[in-house]
Amino acid sequence: MSYRPITDFWFLARAKLKGGAKYYGAYLGGFPERARSLLGATIDEPVLHVCGGKAKLYPYAGGFGPNDKTLDLDESLEPDFWQDAREPFPTGFKAILMDPPYSEADAAHYAPGAAQYPKPNLLVKNALAALRPGQRVGIIHYILPAAPDTRFVACVAVACGFNNRLRCYSVFEKK
Repeated sequence: MSYRPITDFWFLARAKLKGGAKYYGAYLGGFPERARSLLGATIDEPVLHVCGGKAKLYPYAGGFGPNDKTLDLDESLEPDFWQDAREPFPTGFKAILMDPPYSEADAAHYAPGAAQYPKPNLLVKNALAALRPGQRVGIIHYILPAAPDTRFVACVAVACGFNNRLRCYSVFEKK
C-alpha cells in the first residue's frame, strides 16, 4: 500500500430513537455522522443504508439525510427497498452504509432470521457492484471483510460501553 488507511477508536453510547422506538441493533449515538464523514457523503447526498432497520428514526442531525434510503428484508420496517441484501443492490447512491447482523446468532433477533444471514464479504461485493469508481462503502461488523481491488480507506474500532464486544467499521473505495 502506498497510502495508510485511517485508523481510530470510537466510544459511543446507545442512541434513543425518535418516538422512543426500540430496536435490537439500532445505530449507536454518533455513529452515522462519523461513518458518513469517512464515506465522503454530505448530509444531502444520497446514502443507501443496507440492513437499514430503523435508520430513518435516528434522532441526531447529520446521521440520516433527506435523500437517504433504506434496504431491508423486514417488510414491517417499511424500507424503501424491501429485498434480501444477498441480492444485487439498487444503484444511484453516493455511498452505501451497511449494518447487518454480526452473526447467525444475532440474525436470529431479526424477523428474517438466521437462515437469511448476509455474510459481510458478499455484502461488500454487492455494494461495490452498485457504486461507481471513487465511491465508498462502509460496513460495521465483527469481521473485517476482504475487498480485493479496492482502496482500503479506514478501519475503526467501535465500542458501546464496557463489557461489550468491539465492532469494526471498515470503509472501502471502488477503484
